[in-house]
Amino acid sequence: MTQAQTLEILKTGANVFLSGEPGSGKTHTIREYVRYLRDRGIEPAITASTGIAATHIGGMTIHSWSGIGIKNYLDKYSLDRIASTEHVVKRVRKTNVLIIDEVSMLPARTLTMVNQVLREIKQVPETFGGMQVVFVGDFFQLPPIINIQKEEEENIIQLLPDEPAPRFAFDSPSWARAKLIVCYLSEQHRQDDVEFLSILSAIRRNTFSYDHMKRIETRKTSLENVPKNTPKLFSHNIDVDRINHDMLKSLPGDEFNFPMESRGAMPIILALKKSCLSPENLCLKTGAVVMFTKNNLRERFVNGTLGVVTGFDTSARHPIVRTNSGNRIIVEPMEWSVEENGKVRAQITQFPLRLAWAITVHKSQGMSMDEAIMDLSQVFEYGQGYVALSRVRRLSGLHLLGANERAFLVDPFVLEKDELFRNASGEAEKVFGNLPKAELAQLQKDFVISSGGSFEAARVKTKPRKFRRAKIW
Repeated sequence: MTQAQTLEILKTGANVFLSGEPGSGKTHTIREYVRYLRDRGIEPAITASTGIAATHIGGMTIHSWSGIGIKNYLDKYSLDRIASTEHVVKRVRKTNVLIIDEVSMLPARTLTMVNQVLREIKQVPETFGGMQVVFVGDFFQLPPIINIQKEEEENIIQLLPDEPAPRFAFDSPSWARAKLIVCYLSEQHRQDDVEFLSILSAIRRNTFSYDHMKRIETRKTSLENVPKNTPKLFSHNIDVDRINHDMLKSLPGDEFNFPMESRGAMPIILALKKSCLSPENLCLKTGAVVMFTKNNLRERFVNGTLGVVTGFDTSARHPIVRTNSGNRIIVEPMEWSVEENGKVRAQITQFPLRLAWAITVHKSQGMSMDEAIMDLSQVFEYGQGYVALSRVRRLSGLHLLGANERAFLVDPFVLEKDELFRNASGEAEKVFGNLPKAELAQLQKDFVISSGGSFEAARVKTKPRKFRRAKIW
């Protein structure tokens, strides 16, 4: 399915699961939909499963937005308490569209709790309180981390002896009840290397063969032969921190420290700091290898752009970075913020840079790189190897130090589910493709009006009326 087709479906107000391979344009499609809604006076709730993912899309975690925080389950007391928390109630009641990015990293029980909270606050029986929900993600990427107490785990095993404990978001009963229309993007906007795309697709479809392995092995190298100033991807934080620290200390010259600035609600500030890819205290020297952590197309950099610090501006002490493509950029501080109803609740300010001699696979998710050095010999989870490999645009940009067998494996359960998602997307494409244009336009208009939006230039709010989502199936 194309991005344009997906946008037309989203505009009808249907609940959607937006998926696709890395680089297929999932984030871009969501940004276009958010722009469409805001142009009509509708403010969606933009959330993500993790803090890092939330900063990529300019939102907050679904845990913070829904008020569930770090809870693993909700009893009646906890649910009542959240449903009587003023700021949570206010934001939920004003929301008609809820977006959850990186849903692949959201545990099933968390999605169930979100559904409970929204229904309780909205006081309606419909799933997720009757609002449009848009889940975005790719289940072949990093899976959710499940923290289950031993007693709970034993109870689950006893209750369901022949079934795996619910893990993924699609295991939640709320997922099925939402009657999601699957939009599986088929375009590719990151990789432009046909051979490399075939390798990634083979891993994804579990058809990775000896021939694919032979092509990967042509990119094997050693630390002594890797290109300078190229980021290294590791599966563990301890390796990343050690390399970045040692490399910075080995450089001659003065070290410049840039502390992060913040304002707003302290709990949100702490969450922003934890999820921001730029460190709270950024330490740089001339010659430091850095990576940009935010998008700024006007200044010709995006999240993942690599470069080297060539000096510091004499007037403002701002870092001067020469990117690998040859652009010279005097880097300005940028903001990460959480907005609600058009108002900034918290904000942090830092230079959009981080040391980039090394980075974890986890923090690389969502980035696009021209080249990277990878050590996949300690990969311990399905999806880690696939995420790392799919960060680079072409095979020539891969420098592989090593890999274990798990690096090229995918979760067989996800593989089976993915086939169902692809088929469902194909069916949705046919149904909406055969829908008369006038009927599709009317569905889209009805949804905007029912959500309190307007097609007028002044964005005059109209009184929401009862909206009944059309039954496409």
